[in-house]
Amino acid sequence: MADFRDLRIVVIGAGMGGLGTALAFAKKGFKDIKVFENASNLGFVGAGIQMPPNVVRVLDRLGCWEEIEKEATDVKETSIRQGSTNVELAHVHMPDMREKYGYPHCTGHRASLAGGLFNGCKKESAIKFFFSSRVAKIDSFSPQPTLTIKPREGSPYKVEADIILASDGIKSITRTQMLAELGLESEEEDTGQAAYRIMLKRSEMQHDPELVELLDCDTVVRWIGERRHIIAYPVDNHQIYNLSTAQPDTHFAAATNATYTTKGSKKTMLEVYGDFCPLVHRMLNLVPEGEVCEWKLRVYKTLPTWVHGSVALVGDACHPTLPHLSQGAAMAIEDGAVLAECVSRIPADKLHDAQVIGKTLKVYELLRKPHTSALVDLATFSGRTLHLGEGKAKEERDRLFKENGKSGTVPDKWASPDVQKMIYAYDCVKDANERFDELYATLA
Repeated sequence: MADFRDLRIVVIGAGMGGLGTALAFAKKGFKDIKVFENASNLGFVGAGIQMPPNVVRVLDRLGCWEEIEKEATDVKETSIRQGSTNVELAHVHMPDMREKYGYPHCTGHRASLAGGLFNGCKKESAIKFFFSSRVAKIDSFSPQPTLTIKPREGSPYKVEADIILASDGIKSITRTQMLAELGLESEEEDTGQAAYRIMLKRSEMQHDPELVELLDCDTVVRWIGERRHIIAYPVDNHQIYNLSTAQPDTHFAAATNATYTTKGSKKTMLEVYGDFCPLVHRMLNLVPEGEVCEWKLRVYKTLPTWVHGSVALVGDACHPTLPHLSQGAAMAIEDGAVLAECVSRIPADKLHDAQVIGKTLKVYELLRKPHTSALVDLATFSGRTLHLGEGKAKEERDRLFKENGKSGTVPDKWASPDVQKMIYAYDCVKDANERFDELYATLA
């Protein structure tokens, strides 16, 4: 007898959200999951990434956390410092993440997280990957969703699905087409921020005892200054020190195209952080000339919808965020888990009822949108607070930092106990199971 497992699922994009979505559907027993990816392979690159308890909970259920954890650093504390002096403003201890939330807060390399998800997918016979395959357009959103695939070599061809899940990132062509079909459009919100991402190897740091101490600890360090900051932590079994920055955007604001990355100048990078302390400069000076890359930090205003017909958006395609809460990848992977829970509730006799499928996907949006919107807003707010210049607001911020979370709150919302509780205790799958019927009943 047919049931939800017979639904044909198409996933667009094999980033964190796409891989997590495909694996979540496979773990729920779906038999036909196709993943289309424009890249020729998943040659994983990138910098460090944080894996907080809320996403580790999902990764554990997906059966891939054990592999990822082997290379991860278990974060025990965070040190927030004045960028110009290296003087510590606050030191928040986080030794009891496992006890509080059932899972640790870890840092790792993006390649480790993506590789663990990909390896999990490869073990599932239901998942088929199609690389070098660009989605040219969605031909139909409903009642029978179809899309045109343009392989790098060969002729375009059409694919039929029952549900299409677009995890095609912040540049999502699915989002643009979906909203255009509805007479809507997505509106970019200029963050005014850009970022350098830096990976320093142990061999490059081992001559400097202070740098080795940073590499060997289980601490996330944030150096903050007016309109900019650096966050840093060890990854890859303490063999690499990852630094991610946020500073005023100058290169991209002056560009006439929509580029998201640019070749950076080491001289400019050193000037941007010119008044930061010698410790920071010793690290930035280790970056090889010609290997400085800068990213534009982009977000979109809250979308009017994530769903049209039998097509839904996932991750950065619908809720891109600033990195100041370290929740971007986590939210995308959670999206996939919630989608799998929702779609698995479609009754056997409604498998091809476009209205039921659309309402089911809408429940996913109702479950996720308020939560992700709150986190996106909080990340923006936290960035503004970290980047304060001289004045009363900064004085009040630094006073709160000195309390070290004794009041339950810290100006750096990533390190704030009250915010951590709100995010890390949240079980997206449990929430979906408990609220699905109630939310579905509200839809006409």
